[in-house]
Amino acid sequence: MSLVVLVCLLIAGAVALYVGYTRRGESVPHVPWLGDAMRRGVEALPTIGNQAEAPRAEQLGEDDHLIR
Repeated sequence: MSLVVLVCLLIAGAVALYVGYTRRGESVPHVPWLGDAMRRGVEALPTIGNQAEAPRAEQLGEDDHLIR
């Protein structure tokens, strides 16, 4: 149980470091290699396409509400 909590804390810490430093273009204090590694990892991840291409609710057909 405590291992799961530790993993969750590590993930939360990594997210906080990414948002606080790397996302803003600053280096992480005392461990700049960690910021570089996070930046490379994020650049390698796939991204979601343009959200403007998603159909609007008024464009959906009569039976399309059953899909959701």
